[in-house]
Amino acid sequence: MTTDNTPVRFDTKIAVLLREDLETWQRLNVTAFLVSGLGPELPEVIGEPYADADGTAYLPMFRQPILVFEGTKETLTAAHGRALSRSLPRSVFTSDLFATGNDRDNRAAVRAVPKDLLDLVGLAVYGPRNGVDKVLKGARMHP
Repeated sequence: MTTDNTPVRFDTKIAVLLREDLETWQRLNVTAFLVSGLGPELPEVIGEPYADADGTAYLPMFRQPILVFEGTKETLTAAHGRALSRSLPRSVFTSDLFATGNDRDNRAAVRAVPKDLLDLVGLAVYGPRNGVDKVLKGARMHP
């Protein structure tokens, strides 16, 4: 057990931006889906596996906090454009995905719409703190 109480400050940030008009269940669902893509593509964001005092094993989780923000449809569209221009790793969730029931149909729904016309309801982004902060300009922390 470590006794170092020095706060850990990460030089990267994981952030989720949600459209402010989503229902509570939609916010939770979108957040879960958006962050699920980060670990497989960016293994450095995943920490070590967990175990309790009895030795029961648990899956690893993200090594750093995930910050959740909200904003208008326009804020989300602007953030998407900034994430693309900075080539930051990102995932998207569009309103069309609420009507699909599986990964294949989800991917087809996104693929059917040009990037500038996506009806975004959520965006996850990972990268250097200052770069992610610039992407999220205009968004506010989720209440």
